[in-house]
Amino acid sequence: ASQLLIQQPLTCLSAFCLKDTGTKGRFSSPVLDVTEKQLIIERNQTLQLNCRGRWELQWVLPSGVPKVYHGTQIEETRCGKKNNQYCSRLMLSPALAQHTGSYRCRYRQKHRKQASVYVYITDSQRPFVKVQSEIPDVVYMKEGELLVFPCRVTNPDANVSLIKYPFHRIAPDYKNIIWNSRQGFTIRSPTFFYIGLFSCETIVNGVKYSNRFLTHRPVNKILDVYLNSTGLVHTLQGQMLALNCTVTAEWNARVSISWTYPQKANGSATIIRRISRSRTNMLFYSVLTINRLSKADRGLYKCHVTSGPSKRETNTTVIVYDQPFIQLKHRDGPVVQASAGQKSFRLTPKLKAFPAPEVIWLKDGMVAAEQCSRYHVDRFSLVILDVAEEDAGIYTILTGIQQYGLFQNLTLTLVVNVKPQIGEKTVSSRQPGTVQRGSRQALHCTSHGVPPPQIQWLWHRCPPKGFPLRL
Repeated sequence: ASQLLIQQPLTCLSAFCLKDTGTKGRFSSPVLDVTEKQLIIERNQTLQLNCRGRWELQWVLPSGVPKVYHGTQIEETRCGKKNNQYCSRLMLSPALAQHTGSYRCRYRQKHRKQASVYVYITDSQRPFVKVQSEIPDVVYMKEGELLVFPCRVTNPDANVSLIKYPFHRIAPDYKNIIWNSRQGFTIRSPTFFYIGLFSCETIVNGVKYSNRFLTHRPVNKILDVYLNSTGLVHTLQGQMLALNCTVTAEWNARVSISWTYPQKANGSATIIRRISRSRTNMLFYSVLTINRLSKADRGLYKCHVTSGPSKRETNTTVIVYDQPFIQLKHRDGPVVQASAGQKSFRLTPKLKAFPAPEVIWLKDGMVAAEQCSRYHVDRFSLVILDVAEEDAGIYTILTGIQQYGLFQNLTLTLVVNVKPQIGEKTVSSRQPGTVQRGSRQALHCTSHGVPPPQIQWLWHRCPPKGFPLRL
């Protein structure tokens, strides 16, 4: 609604100004000189409204009345027996169909205190307040809110139908579908049925008039956001960087994708966007590309996604190296130990390299994986399954980046510890018995282990006769 305020000389405005209550508390809200809630006049007639109140007044007119309209006049006076009240007269001439709407008189300093009347300005050649162009108006269908087709009319008795393209006529039931000449058609609980092209239609003197509306259901749900590189991004100075931020959203979603990155202020990156659709979702892509990386481009790259009030983001860190390299060191020294019977053992030296090097493991000078099926390479580690004594030996890791001519080797020794075992349950092949005093006897004990076990002999004196022998 627009506000039209025109200052005029203070003069009394008709008999309306002569009524004075003088009672304290009256005119807490302004009072109009019409008692009806609505007025009906014909096109080109003059609309005149008078308002009276305790404080200064102002008018709020329908949006169809231009802010600057030559046919609008407002006269303001002091009125009442003691001139302690304010009166204001609004005159609109000629009144046109587009001027249909609510006319409000309110206090200038207390906007909530107001009086209003709805005025219909009938025009047989303009039954709808708004005359549309060829393009339908867009109305938004939001979840949990009313859907309104705002086809207001200039005559309260107009017979208006709601049509879904092409021929589906929707009758008001005044429960879910409500017709109101001041608002149009209101759908209290809109469903997916109300997505499409609709029109309000009426026939006057055999001529059909219509207002058309295209409903749009804004969707803000972001299903997923991900980058093509989720971990650290390692790259070389001078190479190209390409990060793809992919957003999955519901149908009809409108998504905005933006980036923050170290050199954003310098505009070092090129960003390309595109949209595609699957059977169930919309896919939005934003590809950030830097053709030649410098050390200043290293740092955090963030993809920001917004859809209405919904917000998501994902990020990755880019590491830029000056040149390719291999750094290979022992992790726990040149000698490592395992135990026979272990389910698995991993030989893992400290290796840092870029780009990723080729890795070959040797055992005693031979390719390890070709010697035994229990050996396999996991990235740059050698994994030994079901560790046995024969796995002990000299292991060498060969690393190389052929395209840059970089090679580096490292050798380590694996010691496999074996629990000591006694090969004989008895110390001799003969059963215990009596031997001749002073004779020489040989007792044998065979054992094995890594490292070699120590053998200790213990002698237990025989018990006196009649006592059991303890071994």
